[in-house]
Amino acid sequence: MNQIVDPFILCVPAEPAVKAACQARLTLGFADDAGTTRLLERSHFGPLRVQKPLYPEGPSICHAIVVHPPGGVVGGDELHITSKLAPGAHAFLTTPGAAKWYKANGHISHQLIELDVAAQASLEWLPQETIFFDAAQVRLQNKINLGKGATYIGADILCFGRTASGESFHTGKITQTSEIRREGQLLWFEQGSIVGGSSAMHSPLALAGNTVCASLIAVGKQLPVSLIQQLREAAIALTGNPHAVGVTQMKTVIVARYMGNSSEMARQWLTLMWQIVRPELLWREGVVPRIWNT
Repeated sequence: MNQIVDPFILCVPAEPAVKAACQARLTLGFADDAGTTRLLERSHFGPLRVQKPLYPEGPSICHAIVVHPPGGVVGGDELHITSKLAPGAHAFLTTPGAAKWYKANGHISHQLIELDVAAQASLEWLPQETIFFDAAQVRLQNKINLGKGATYIGADILCFGRTASGESFHTGKITQTSEIRREGQLLWFEQGSIVGGSSAMHSPLALAGNTVCASLIAVGKQLPVSLIQQLREAAIALTGNPHAVGVTQMKTVIVARYMGNSSEMARQWLTLMWQIVRPELLWREGVVPRIWNT
């Protein structure tokens, strides 16, 4: 199903004479068709859409690139992405470049990601980095629902300020909540809040003076202790800093973390972690998508 909206009415006035907020929704539906994962639903409203389905790994895994044509999000904008996988389907979702969240101008921007993965299906949600400009006010929510035997690998890279341009995250506020459930039972929940210029930017319990943090969360089966150790050793070898990385396994939930000051290093770390975890959980080699190199 394709719902097409006139691009000239993508931004609708939320408060006339004060601001124009962009509301954008994207709904994707994937299903297994005799061993081929097909993108059967693709509806959108506003500036969110996907390019044509791709099959660089063969028919069983459908790759979809989520595109936000404006290239950045301003204060008051709301983005809502929903993806539903039918039993046995396998989808890989990513983005073509960094997401940019601009100065808020007094209004909070909101992004809600809702991912439903049915029994024995697999979903990989691996967007490229997110950059928060100084004075951004952003609320991020991730909700993942897994069926019996479903597998999920998700990640994010968060960059506070445009350090390459000499800009720091002095003001603004970023809040994030993430929850993962399997058959209605809560497996993972976390929430956090960072205020620009606050003590949390330097606290060892938060960013510890770093400007980039990244996470990879994988849910499927419990991994061997040897593989968890391999993840730790590989991360330390890559970054050269044992205090910048960590890996924890809690039953069937694996959480890997990175903190530093380089988005490029964060991308390398994320790719490495994914390439180690993916073959164990999904029986697939971690071949880097071409879009990550453009």
